[in-house]
Amino acid sequence: MKTPMKITAFAAALAASFGAAYGVGNVVAPVETASAPAVHAEHPATGRASEEPGGHGPSAAGGLQISEGGYTLDLETPRVPAGRSGELRFTIRDDDGRPVTAYQREHDKELHLILASRDLGTYRHLHPTRAADGTWSIAADLPKAGDYRLFADFTPAAEDAKNLTLGADLAVSGAYRPAPLPAAAKVAKVDGYTVTLDGALHPAKAGELKLSVSRDGRPVTDLEPYLGAYGHLVALRSGDLAYLHVHPGGQPGDGTTRPGPEVTFTATAPSPGAYRLFLDFKHEGKVRTAAFTVVTADAPGQGTGTQENTPGNTEESHDGSGDGHSHE
Repeated sequence: MKTPMKITAFAAALAASFGAAYGVGNVVAPVETASAPAVHAEHPATGRASEEPGGHGPSAAGGLQISEGGYTLDLETPRVPAGRSGELRFTIRDDDGRPVTAYQREHDKELHLILASRDLGTYRHLHPTRAADGTWSIAADLPKAGDYRLFADFTPAAEDAKNLTLGADLAVSGAYRPAPLPAAAKVAKVDGYTVTLDGALHPAKAGELKLSVSRDGRPVTDLEPYLGAYGHLVALRSGDLAYLHVHPGGQPGDGTTRPGPEVTFTATAPSPGAYRLFLDFKHEGKVRTAAFTVVTADAPGQGTGTQENTPGNTEESHDGSGDGHSHE
């Protein structure tokens, strides 16, 4: 996960992006300021960061393959129970079937693990522990049964290795009733914070997304670094959960990036359609997630995605420990 960023598909850890019109959903458990659009390095499905600056150019969807670039995600626990803690175990293997035991650290971690339900109602951003033999493991409490997608975002330590996002299906046992995708909206609320989304998203064309964080009507100007940035943005495409992870162009301590209230991303949608955005931000020692539904302007059968949250529409409240979003 490279810091400067233009989006093409955060290969293997939550998919895809946006277009002209957008919406906002909810906030649950967690993009930067600049007078000009931030520049970001994207993670396409091929594992290569786009060579064009500013997030322009076609964008590829990531996280749709279990094997890519000579590496395979070997999920040892394809099923876990709903409503109670279960251990997830997996290994990244090379072309010869050998476990990968050396990784480049990106945003303070060797590997970022994203879990999302197919209806995009449950989201987890986790950081598992790697054993000496290359096995990754972490306890995960998934409150709702259903079909999930697991994304592993990493860069092997091998010379000339590229960032990859590999995906695998995860079954969570129990009674399952899928929920509809929340309607598009511009405002999300979580734990007393209000996050406002402004900007336009276009397929195959860069667009700026500006998210502003406030609490009790006052701008939050002291956001804290989380994984080396003031905000992290993950996008998943509704339907196939194509994955996209975006980071701000600046970073804490660079002398120009402010700690809020605004965090700005430059993003390119890989295709028309609806996307679910998850913004992670940290304040007063706790990471929270604001979730938004974004719809590209030219998505077939979709609205413009500009309505505000209203009671009974899209606004929800989460504490990060329920069926919304959490971090570890």
